[in-house]
Amino acid sequence: MPGSASAETAADAPDRDYLPREIIVTGEQQEGYASDDGTTGTKTPTPLIDVPQTVAVITSDQLQDQAITQLGEALRYVPGVSLETGEGHRDEIFIRGQETTADFYLDGLRDDAQYYRSLYNVERIEVLKGANALIFGRGGGGGVVNRVSKTAQTDKTAVTAGGSVDNFGALDLSGDFNQPLGDNVALRLNGTYEEFDSHRDFYEGRFFGISPTLTARLGPDTKLVASYTYDDDSRVTDRGLPSLGGRPLEGFDKAFFGDPEFNRATNEAHIARLRIDQGLGGGWSANASVQYANYDKVYANLLPSSTNGTTVRLSGYEDYQDRENLIAQANLVGEFDTGGVSHTLLTGIEASSQDSFNGRRNVQFGTGTGPFTGSVDVPIARVLAIPAFSLAAPNRANDSELSVLSAYIQDQIAIGDHVELIAGLRWDRFDLETTNLAGTLTARVDEKVSPRVGLIVKPTEALSLYASYATSFLPQSGDQFFLIAPSDQAFEPEKFTNYEIGAKWLLTPDLFLTAALFQLDRTNTKGPSPTDPTLVALVGESRTKGIELNLVGEILPGWQANIGYTYLDGEIRTTTSSAPAGRRLEQLPEHQFTAWNHVELTDKFGVGLGLIYQDEQFASLSNAVTLPDYWRVDAAAYYDITDQVSVQLNIENLFDESYYPSAHGDNNIQPAEPFSARIGVRVRI
Repeated sequence: MPGSASAETAADAPDRDYLPREIIVTGEQQEGYASDDGTTGTKTPTPLIDVPQTVAVITSDQLQDQAITQLGEALRYVPGVSLETGEGHRDEIFIRGQETTADFYLDGLRDDAQYYRSLYNVERIEVLKGANALIFGRGGGGGVVNRVSKTAQTDKTAVTAGGSVDNFGALDLSGDFNQPLGDNVALRLNGTYEEFDSHRDFYEGRFFGISPTLTARLGPDTKLVASYTYDDDSRVTDRGLPSLGGRPLEGFDKAFFGDPEFNRATNEAHIARLRIDQGLGGGWSANASVQYANYDKVYANLLPSSTNGTTVRLSGYEDYQDRENLIAQANLVGEFDTGGVSHTLLTGIEASSQDSFNGRRNVQFGTGTGPFTGSVDVPIARVLAIPAFSLAAPNRANDSELSVLSAYIQDQIAIGDHVELIAGLRWDRFDLETTNLAGTLTARVDEKVSPRVGLIVKPTEALSLYASYATSFLPQSGDQFFLIAPSDQAFEPEKFTNYEIGAKWLLTPDLFLTAALFQLDRTNTKGPSPTDPTLVALVGESRTKGIELNLVGEILPGWQANIGYTYLDGEIRTTTSSAPAGRRLEQLPEHQFTAWNHVELTDKFGVGLGLIYQDEQFASLSNAVTLPDYWRVDAAAYYDITDQVSVQLNIENLFDESYYPSAHGDNNIQPAEPFSARIGVRVRI
């Protein structure tokens, strides 16, 4: 993990109670559902109880128990996070009411392209909530999602293979092979093949991924980790249903509102990473990482835009995106005392370049014998009768070049045994140039300083009370930075400010209770000028307030659980270019409750039970379409045939409820899968 101190130098660190000498090494599996690794939140070896921020962790054990293979499926069980449909071709979420397609990280480094992320090579998922630019840089207004990769281990040979199939015909096959190549070198290989299917007409697809990693201990204080990931994804682009009368269209949950031959999304991703950790002695360590990523994606779709209950209006387009990222990061971590005060000091730099191309061609209906049109009304039916269509000349061809240079400093100051102060600043220079279809060059340079301050009071080692303040920013070009509109060139970035107070209580060594009360303000949003409504000014504001509760770990011997609740209240406070003041934020359910439980009934047999409640929410900022509230019940059963072979049955939506968990605007609403059962086998050697 970027920022983690080298374990080999822990013995050289000053002695203090608030910081344990052993912090879990990134990529090594923890047993159970609880995690005490807070390194991602500070870039230093800090236990989670001492991070002044809400952090939700989904461990490898929980992912296996739920038979989850895709990131979006896992995030359904994280309160405070709601899923956007992502137009049927990408991960897209709301965290604390803030929408994002880009705030995704892999081992602490940005992985911001628009695509679906598989979990075959992931050890755990971390959702860090609230703005925190000091650690993550621009964006992340509501928080970020970090995937921690599996890494090669030098102390054991291990082979795991598994496969599963569900009642719709979807299947997955996976393998995980770890082999030491001597005392100080190890190789690990993860791979998977998946085929997609569901209750939705015409929906299908497949995914292939392979990820080798190499760990080498080059000396007593030096560790190198190298990895490469290749993912190849192809699936039908399903944009869901239109709405009617302020609700999702009823009676057509299986109907596909598109063309199954045209509605396709493909993506190839290559991600290569190299990280070196170096112990320097005397409580100091350094690490450096470099990541190269290339994404090549095309998706096409017809989609519904409205319906009167008899006919549905369709339009469409083909979109292609190419992205190349290069990120380099270096950190210096020092643990030392000054007088009676202990410090954990972080200093770091990060440089990145990002070259992107985004093109689009719109669908035109008609033939050469008549006029062309960009949309068409067709009768609603289980299978739509779609007239002839073709693709017009490109209407978008945007090239963008982004360069970012960052420097940051943070100090964690332990004052006695019961008080810790964390404070720091990050400076970012954000240089973006974009060229549109007409060849118009637009450029902007922003320099921002983002502070973070947190106070932690620990009445006991097992209880921390904290208050924190942190900010982040987002330039006025969308979170993918494909284009700066000339009209936006002069505007300062949007700002996110997070205020939070909370408590973290380690009830037992394996049971963690957290609570937080927060307020997130988004300012510098574009809106009509109060002095001249024909002009645009940075006057828009929104606010989200909420409460989060989470209990995770071993409640009783043999009973693992991850239980969470969130209350969210958010609205537009002053009129923006998207909505007037007083509107509730989109896809922001007031109440969310999630619970996943695994209970071992015997040495060989266990059961699982999951609950999700999501309150009603608006599909968009229009507040014109409501997604009704729903309960979902999931279940599972596990049986160990031998010490090496196990089988499990997972049931999703046990009571076959009809509901609509996500949307992309008012007329792309995704119906949930009905009752589904998946049976899998796992072999461990």
